[in-house]
Order: sequence, then structure tokens, then C-alpha cells
Amino acid sequence: MKSIAFFNNKGGVGKTSLVYHLAWMYADLGLSVVAADFDPQANLTTMFLEENELIEFWEKDRHARTIYGAFEPLLEGTGDIAAPHTVEVSPGLNLLVGDIALSSAEGDLASEWSNCLDGRPRAFRVISALWRMASLASEQAEANVVLIDVGPNLGPLNRSALVAAEDVIIPLGPDLFSLQGLRNLGPTLIDWRRQWQERLEQKPASLQDYPLPAASMTPSGYIVLQHAVRFDRPVKAYGLWMQRIPLEYRSSILRLEAESDEITTDTDPHCLKNLKHYRSLMPLAQEARKPIFFLKPADGAIGGHMQSVRECYNDFRDLARRIADRVGLTLPLQTRASETELTP
Repeated sequence: MKSIAFFNNKGGVGKTSLVYHLAWMYADLGLSVVAADFDPQANLTTMFLEENELIEFWEKDRHARTIYGAFEPLLEGTGDIAAPHTVEVSPGLNLLVGDIALSSAEGDLASEWSNCLDGRPRAFRVISALWRMASLASEQAEANVVLIDVGPNLGPLNRSALVAAEDVIIPLGPDLFSLQGLRNLGPTLIDWRRQWQERLEQKPASLQDYPLPAASMTPSGYIVLQHAVRFDRPVKAYGLWMQRIPLEYRSSILRLEAESDEITTDTDPHCLKNLKHYRSLMPLAQEARKPIFFLKPADGAIGGHMQSVRECYNDFRDLARRIADRVGLTLPLQTRASETELTP
């Protein structure tokens, strides 16, 4: 299982929309995908499912088929995690359903992190629970990749979610707050990775054959989202912040010395993509319950909108390929029908 987390402790950069569109794109490119909603706000789940479907999962405190429902037996002390339920949104695309109740696990995840140092078996079961649920969901769906969406904070829940990730990709906005987020995130990832390795050394004998994550949390690049464009260039206010992103990523995330102060997001090999803002198409996509790049004239995408739809498809196809190349994910060689149709 290849697991990729999309994480920035600064909210509002479009992270969940990014995961949603990439999940659809990888499925369109021929992979089997699990989208894991580890954010208690469950925004990814609401993007995938209709309201009547959400009622079935969340009404009257029924959690049996959500991520929390799989976690519940372990939290309540009645057993280990249950087999996670996934929803097949489309052929090759499965959702591990989020749940606002997942936030109630924060206390256990905080205390059991410390208890791992004492070699307590339950502590390791709790901290590895999200990783094990993602692994089981991946096995059930025969998935090639798990895309993990998490909330914008540095709390115990996200720490356990990041433990489940082999690779971490950072979505950024071209603003001061995203740069500050990089400064916070870099040392935190280093600490979490180191602390988990220390805890693995204390794994009790009773768990020697028990599967636990390596938690490599490898920084695999960043994506700049939601910048305004005029004449194919970011507007000046955004451009000033974009100039600072490459050096900040190197310094805060990779702990590298600056090679040159002239590097830009367009030339930085760590920048996976500068994604344009498709603001005018998002309401149409939300209404149609599909990604922007699958919109049709029947959905209201007419005239110049269809050119933007084609551009969006090509942008996300290119991004998906770059991420796959960066993390060692093999894409099928065949070209999908929709890829042929949307290539100019």
C-alpha cells in the first residue's frame, strides 16, 4: 500500500478539494484508490456523498460504517479495531467515510502516545489504528494508493494520521500564513518521525509479530493552490509570497541550505504544481457531484467554461503523474478514454 497524506496546519488552502480531485484523477488513470477522510470535519466525505447518503452514516449516532465506527471497539475497550467499511463511489474509487465523532479519540491518542514509551500493548494498537484501518481498506479494495485527508492542526489525531503516511505533500496558498505553516510543520514532522522510532524500540514482546507502521512521513513536495492569474502570471500580491516559498520549504521542511535566492516555484523541483484557481467552476462541480474536470455542458459548463474544464483535467493529470513519479507509484501504461478526449 502506498499512502500519501496531504497536510498543512494552515487551513483554507484547498487541501480537501485537492485530495478529492486527485482521487478521481488516479481512478481515471487506471489505479484503484482509497480516499481516507481522517479529518473530523469530514469535508471530504461531504464532497463525495449525497446528503441522503450522509444521513445513513451519521444520523442518530450510528457510526458502524464510518472511520469512527471501526475505531470504536478499541476506544471502548471491547476489542481491537473493526473491519473498516468503504463506499465505492465509482469503479476504482473507494471512500473511507469520515465522522465528526472521530474528534473524541483525541484524548486516547494523546495519552497512549506517552504510554508507548512504557511498552504498553494497547498504546501501540491505538496509535497505529488509523494506519491499520487504511491498510485493511486498501486490501479490501485492492487499492494501489491511499490518499489521506487530515485537519489543519498539529494535534494528537493528526499525529496518528501522519504516522499512517509514507509520504507527505504540503498544499500551500501564496500568503504569509502558509509560510508560517511551513515553519511550524517542518520541526513537527521531524519530531513525530523521531518520536515514533523511539517508541518502536519499546514495542513489547507480545507485539513482535504485530504489524506497525514505519511512519516515514517523507516530505515529497508542495503544491501552490488558489493563486489568482492575470495574463498567465500570478497577480503581484500573490507573486511576492510565491517567491519566498521555495527557500522556506527547503529551510523549514528539508532542513537544507538555500542553493540560490533566484529559484521560483516554476523552477523548484520540490514544487509539484502551481494550480490555477477554477473558482467559477467549483459551484457547478459541487452541484453535479463530480470533479471540475468531468463537467459537461449539461452541468452548466458551456462556452469558455469548457476550455477551463479541459485545462483543469490536464493540470490534474500532470499533477497526478508528478506525484506518482515522486513517491514511486506506478501508473498503468494504457490511456483512458477521458484522457484522450480532454487532451487538446
